[in-house]
Amino acid sequence: MIKPQTLLENLELLARQAVEGFIIGLHKSPFHGFSVEFAEHRLYNHGDPLRHVDWKVYGKTDKLFVKRYEEETNLRCCLVIDTSSSMHFPKSEDQLNKLQFATYAAASLLQLLKRQLDASALALFDEKVNYFSACRSASSHFRMLTAELEKLLLSDSASVKTNAATALHEIAEQMHQRSLIVVFSDMMDDHEQMEELFSALQHLRYNKHEVILFHIIEEKLEKSFEFENRPYEFVDLESGEKLKLQPHQVKDVYVEEMGRFQQAVADRCHQYNIDLVPVDLSKPVEQVLYSFLIKRNKLL
Repeated sequence: MIKPQTLLENLELLARQAVEGFIIGLHKSPFHGFSVEFAEHRLYNHGDPLRHVDWKVYGKTDKLFVKRYEEETNLRCCLVIDTSSSMHFPKSEDQLNKLQFATYAAASLLQLLKRQLDASALALFDEKVNYFSACRSASSHFRMLTAELEKLLLSDSASVKTNAATALHEIAEQMHQRSLIVVFSDMMDDHEQMEELFSALQHLRYNKHEVILFHIIEEKLEKSFEFENRPYEFVDLESGEKLKLQPHQVKDVYVEEMGRFQQAVADRCHQYNIDLVPVDLSKPVEQVLYSFLIKRNKLL
């Protein structure tokens, strides 16, 4: 398990090593074939594969048309990271927090995309989008994005709230070409904003982007609420609000509500055809990414 200080000192090196491990285990690019864009219809010719027939058009016109596609050399991918204060949980010298996990995972995917000669962009948000790069494939561009990720590891955890809905809507509007959007977030937004957050995810899909959500949760403390049976003062990392209580007094209700929240996220992702990757911080970044990439390869 990589420790925070090791990650801070060797982000690019660790990301490169992780990618070498992925490449050994993968027989083909996990993103190959994504950027095949629909171009136009043409009349069906005898011998054309039936899988390319547009049956909706046939139902309307009673004529057979096939879809023609434009093969594109490179994938366009935007890595989106939630940098709000809740992503700095937990505070530990022995375990990566959510932001560090997301940064390492993003750096590893960035190295993989660079190796595949794909174009990449990076977006960082909390209450608003604070950084949004162009989508390019030049080596200098990848170095710039890696430098931004390294700076992110040095950021403090001052009380910064989340407005993921607004940020994701903005990203959906600015990504004009069909792209792969990879979001790293704990989805910890204001309860009243949850429907708007789900609407923003739907906006990304409506614009024909493929969306992958790495939903990052600390299983032991955030999900199972496994605290010692003694008084605690809990502090909201985003608002600074404090609450003193005995964990066992609220554990059952908390665990039930957290379960509902995670199920709601899973249901909406399934509804909008978003690839959901549940992340437990107790597992190494490499294991989470490798399992996901292996699964994705099998689906191609």
